[in-house]
Amino acid sequence: MIAKIALALSLTLSGHASAGFTGPAARADLVLPGTGGVKYRETTGDPVRLTAYGLGTKRTYLRSTTGSAFTWEQALSEVSVAPGGRLTAGVPRAYRSGYDSLIVTDRTTGAANRIRTVKKPLTASYASWSRDGKRVALTVEQKTGGTWRVIGYTVVDVAARTARTVRVTGLSAKAGFWWSPDGNLVSLYGTGLRVYRAVDGAVLRTYAGVGLPTGPEDSFSPSGTRLTTWCPSRFKEQLCLVDPATGKIAQRVNARPEALFGWWDDSHVIAVVARGTAYRLVVLDLTGKATRVLAELPRTAWAAELWLSFTRGS
Repeated sequence: MIAKIALALSLTLSGHASAGFTGPAARADLVLPGTGGVKYRETTGDPVRLTAYGLGTKRTYLRSTTGSAFTWEQALSEVSVAPGGRLTAGVPRAYRSGYDSLIVTDRTTGAANRIRTVKKPLTASYASWSRDGKRVALTVEQKTGGTWRVIGYTVVDVAARTARTVRVTGLSAKAGFWWSPDGNLVSLYGTGLRVYRAVDGAVLRTYAGVGLPTGPEDSFSPSGTRLTTWCPSRFKEQLCLVDPATGKIAQRVNARPEALFGWWDDSHVIAVVARGTAYRLVVLDLTGKATRVLAELPRTAWAAELWLSFTRGS
């Protein structure tokens, strides 16, 4: 969920037309505390809802369940909201009793459960919710020679309040794990992607040479029929769409975004693009056109590793 994963590229785009809804709708500008005045332009009927954001691991903000206010979660380094919006998963800033953990909170009742994940000095972070909202995947890292390296993942069963850690061999130091729509885990592998069985880390499939994952948000479209990657260097386009069924690049998008924060709907993605000396958060269609501006982002906010987390309804 951290913006450092994004590539530093440039593109100047414009456009204010709406995408993802039809007919008249009310708009509200949500002020994002701690960002230097960023206002997020939300409209009723939007297919996703901005529910959390942060500046690296220094500050994490969570949106209230029904309103537009964001609160600084001082005890957490990151937080994300489950599909449907009822549960949150937060990674604490510090170990407790020598263990890293995940705090799962039911926003309806206020009940919070701290679930141990990995033992110090390992860390488990970059929370990814499964689409059914029943499990959270965390990327496990270990510091070796002064450098953090990914060594596997932890899967938290929310209802059972249990965590299972799986070590995976042959990972890139910068690998990270996200859920596929069918409940497996996807990670960077070489110049492509690899799919692992969540229960034991068995390799299920390798998408060779399709490009690197666009993470940190879900790279799969809502229907699961497309998967975004950063195009391999052999292409002039930056953004590629992979068909998960065939493992082939189905489309190349003529755009060069700085970062992607998931899909807006099945025909648009949420992207950060450069504009002059600053940036914009936009809804980008699959031809590379910005069809709606969601926020103007000052250079200082983007340099502070701004990340944004969106939640889709049930």
